[in-house]
Amino acid sequence: MQGKPVDILLVEDNPDHAELTIKALNQNNVLNEVYVVNDGQEALDFMYHQGKYADEKDFPRPGLILLDIKLPKVDGIEVLKQLKDDPQFKSIPVIMLTTSDRDEEIAKSYAGGANSYVVKPMDFEEFMKKVRELKLYWTITNSLPKA
Repeated sequence: MQGKPVDILLVEDNPDHAELTIKALNQNNVLNEVYVVNDGQEALDFMYHQGKYADEKDFPRPGLILLDIKLPKVDGIEVLKQLKDDPQFKSIPVIMLTTSDRDEEIAKSYAGGANSYVVKPMDFEEFMKKVRELKLYWTITNSLPKA
């Protein structure tokens, strides 16, 4: 039984990386609504409906979060920790989508509750392939709990 596509929250401080990610999603026919925030504090504000994200109709709860690690204000590992420590968000899959392939950051991400860790390649075609693989996994293979 197929439901409505889940909304995606993309947390990315680099506008070029955000644009590239959205372009890759679009070119892979990902029809999900994608909301973009630019730093870790904005991500938390979005999730908790605070500040400019207070209206839940305009900023619905995402069903998937694509989270960069190196973010201003609150880094991605801390955002991940706060979300996974909160029972209302614990079941939302979080994919760390970052340029860092440092073992320490990979270990911290999984220890913090990340569902997946994807290193963004610098080559666009390789990035497209990664997004296609993510799409296939998260839209066809993975089963999510009901919100």
